Amino acid sequence: MKMFLTTPCTRGPATRLALALFACCALALAFLAQARGATNEAPGVGVALEGCVSAGEQGERSATFMGEMTAIAGTAKMAMRIDVEERGVEQLEFHTISAPGLGVWRWADPRVKIYKYVKQVTNLSSPASYRAVVRFHWLNDSGHVIRRAALHTARCTQPAVPTMTPASPSPPLE
Repeated sequence: MKMFLTTPCTRGPATRLALALFACCALALAFLAQARGATNEAPGVGVALEGCVSAGEQGERSATFMGEMTAIAGTAKMAMRIDVEERGVEQLEFHTISAPGLGVWRWADPRVKIYKYVKQVTNLSSPASYRAVVRFHWLNDSGHVIRRAALHTARCTQPAVPTMTPASPSPPLE
């Protein structure tokens, strides 16, 4: 749909209708963006990429991810889950990887008001990027989830490791 702006003296009923529809669509999009943000962000949560170690040896490469949440009114228990996603250089999207301790809900002690969980993942492939999806649940006394949130951390980029060609032997000295 093409829209042309006209001067106030030439605006007819069709132009006013088009402007009104445009304003309604803009408000609806703003409302949807705000509602979408509300499901991904909640007060009292935070995530971080605490460390990113790149190395020539795969076993020495690692990423350390952190999640932190604060109890809200009505909270009896808090839980957090860290999933790590990988994206290779040829891939368009991230995909979840499996590693010990990932994808498991970790529960805070019932009396804890601020819960922080740190997870290190080692033996990372390269070249690739890694990020964590940290999920948060607040539960009431009945065990029902009263709030949930999910946030992504920053990326840990593992660059391509240069391939080492074996050195050619030196010619014998005469």
